[in-house]
Amino acid sequence: MVQNITEQFLESCSENFNNIPQNRLMMNAVIKVGIDEASISNQSIIDNQFTFSNEIGTGKVANQKLSGRCWMFAGLNLLRQRIIEKYNIKDFELSQCYTMFWDKLEKSNYFLESIIDTLEKPLDSRLVMWLLSNPIQDGGQWDMFANIVEKYGVLPKYMMPETFHSSSSSKMNSLLALKLRQGALTLRKLHEGGASVESIRNEKEKILGEVYNMLCCFLGEPPKKFDFEYKDADGKFHRRENLTPLKFYSEFVDINIRDYVSIINAPTADKKFNTAYTVAYLGNVKGGKDIKYLNVDVDTLKELAIKQLQDNQTVWFGCDVGKLSDQTMGIMDDALYNYDDVLGTNLELSKGERLDYGESCLTHAMVLTGVNIYDGKPNRWKVENSWGDGKGDKGYFVMSDSWFEKFTYQIVTNKKYLPKELSKAYEKEPQVLNPWDPMGSLAVMK
Repeated sequence: MVQNITEQFLESCSENFNNIPQNRLMMNAVIKVGIDEASISNQSIIDNQFTFSNEIGTGKVANQKLSGRCWMFAGLNLLRQRIIEKYNIKDFELSQCYTMFWDKLEKSNYFLESIIDTLEKPLDSRLVMWLLSNPIQDGGQWDMFANIVEKYGVLPKYMMPETFHSSSSSKMNSLLALKLRQGALTLRKLHEGGASVESIRNEKEKILGEVYNMLCCFLGEPPKKFDFEYKDADGKFHRRENLTPLKFYSEFVDINIRDYVSIINAPTADKKFNTAYTVAYLGNVKGGKDIKYLNVDVDTLKELAIKQLQDNQTVWFGCDVGKLSDQTMGIMDDALYNYDDVLGTNLELSKGERLDYGESCLTHAMVLTGVNIYDGKPNRWKVENSWGDGKGDKGYFVMSDSWFEKFTYQIVTNKKYLPKELSKAYEKEPQVLNPWDPMGSLAVMK
C-alpha cells in the first residue's frame, strides 16, 4: 500500500463493511445508544452479584467528589476501620482535607527540591520537562500516604471538614502549579546568575511560605490541638482533651503504618518478579521514605490479599478503574462489554503489553472489603469505593477475579503475611525506574 489513503482503498473498506449485514445492525445500535449499552453482557451482570463468602463490615462510603484523592481516601478508610471497630463508633470519618493540606505543601517542597537537584540540566531535558509538566496534583501512592500520616498524624473529619476546593480541586491545583512553575523559573535564574545553593534554598522557603498561605485560603489552616468527642454505637458519650493529630493517630488508630508494604504485579520484560523497585523523583515528603514496590506474579498478589481479608483486615489496592467497568451498577468485569463482536475487531492486549504501550496503568485506589471463594479460589471481590453512596451498591463495587488479574496492579499488605522469601526480596535495595515508567503512575481518578 502507498503512504496515503487512496480512493481504491476507501471503496474496498466500504464494500467489506456492507457485505456483512450484521455491521449495519451494530452501527445503528451504537449510534442510538452508544457502544457500552450496545455491547453490554447480561450474563456479566448476573455473575457479579453482591454476595461474598468472606466480608468485612465497614462504615458509610465516603465521597472524594471532584478531586483526585482516591489514594488518600482509601488509606484513611483503612485507618478509620480500626477506630470504628476499637471504639464501637458508627459512620466515622477521618479528615481528608487535613491530609490533603500537608500533602500539597510537602509536594510543593518536593517539586522545588527536584528543581534544585536538576539545576545543571538544560531546561528542555526530558527530566526537567517531565518535572514541569505536572508540578502538583491530587494523585498519590501508598508510601506517600504513609509519609503524611507518619509526619502529621490524622484527626476526625469534623475538626477540618471539606471545603469548596478540597472537593473541587482543579482551580486550586492550577494556581498552585502556576506558583510552582514561577518558583522553578526563579530558582533556575538564581542559579544561572551564580547564586549559592544556600541562597537558592532561602528563596525556596519564601516560595513555600506563599504556598502555605494559598493552602490556608483554599483548605483552611490545620488545627494543632483539639478535643475528640464522640458517642459510641450504644449512645455513650466520650471525650479526650488536648490531643495533637500525631497523638490521636498513635492512641486511637494504633497502627504502625510502616508494617504495611506495597506489592505490585507488573508482568513486563524489564521487571523481574520477586524484585524490589522504586521510581526516581516520585514522592511527596523530603526526608520521608521513598516509594518502594515488590513485584510478584498475580496469583501471589491475590493470595496475599485473601490472607489479609480472612484475618478481618481490609486491603488498600490500586487498579485501572476506567477499563471495562460501569460506575452506575458498580461492576468491574472484563466480560461486561463485548466490544470485539460489536465492532468486528480484536482489541486484546496482555497486561504487560498494556503497560508497555501506554494502554493501561494504575489510575485509582480503593479498598477490598470482601472476597467470594468458590472451590478454593476467588471468583469475585467486594470493593469499597470513594465516590459516595450513589454509585454501585450504596457505594460498594463488585470486581470479577478475571478483572483483578488484568487491571489490578497493586495491593498493600501487612508484612506479616509475606512468606520469608518475599520478605527478604522486599528488604533488598530496590532497582530504580525512570520517572515516566508506568509504575510511576499515581492514583488520581475522580
